[in-house]
Amino acid sequence: WGDNPPYHVPVYVLTHYAREPLEMAGGTVFHFITGGIHEALTLARKAAGTKDVRIGGGVSTVRQYLQAGLIDEMHLAIAPTLLGSGEHLLGGIDLPKLGFRMKQHVTTEHAMHVVISK
Repeated sequence: WGDNPPYHVPVYVLTHYAREPLEMAGGTVFHFITGGIHEALTLARKAAGTKDVRIGGGVSTVRQYLQAGLIDEMHLAIAPTLLGSGEHLLGGIDLPKLGFRMKQHVTTEHAMHVVISK
């Protein structure tokens, strides 16, 4: 997306290395957070006000938020592509035990979309 990312809101990036915020076109500012998931979520909630906060990232990041009970709804887009062994998003996580239930599922020729919520 070049100099104009599609977000147009503050973005909080978990990292091990501190760096200055990166301002881009359209109102997107990337803030680099070294204090972990709770710090990033606190800052994101403050910036969002009454709006939703979306968590994106790799498997490790999403698993941390799930296991900490900090996600109340999750949209998974599952594409039928074999990429190798990779990391397991839900391995060892009991979603029903955490209070999640199926809210919606839609299948297309390109992906299956699953929305679960508490």
